[in-house]
Amino acid sequence: MSQFAVDNPFLETLGVSIAQWQDGYVELLMPIDASKLNRQGVLQGGAIATLLDAAAGYAGLYAEPDAPKRHGFTLSLTTNYLDKGLGDFVRAKGFLERGGRSIFFSRAEAWVDDRLLIASAQGTFKYSRTA
Repeated sequence: MSQFAVDNPFLETLGVSIAQWQDGYVELLMPIDASKLNRQGVLQGGAIATLLDAAAGYAGLYAEPDAPKRHGFTLSLTTNYLDKGLGDFVRAKGFLERGGRSIFFSRAEAWVDDRLLIASAQGTFKYSRTA
């Protein structure tokens, strides 16, 4: 069990969990099951894009356990699909490339069963103010 809560109802419905999270880096895990397959029986592109978007975003939102949570939203995301998603799980790795006061830039990779790179993404994100 992860020490970090996903704290996102949509990601939780997909079975996403946080395997590792530190300043500038995150690893998200998502099981591949029938609910995430397309008509061809492979992982749906939208599920992959969702996971990459989350990984790239979370990479820029880490906060120490005793610090206030950080939130943000996606301004743009470019996704590249490289191979089919056939396997048991997807591990998305998010990397913070550069952070500013209000905007940050990240990239992410999606790996099936830790052996096959199936997609990559790069995005621009904006920190959101909490009420």
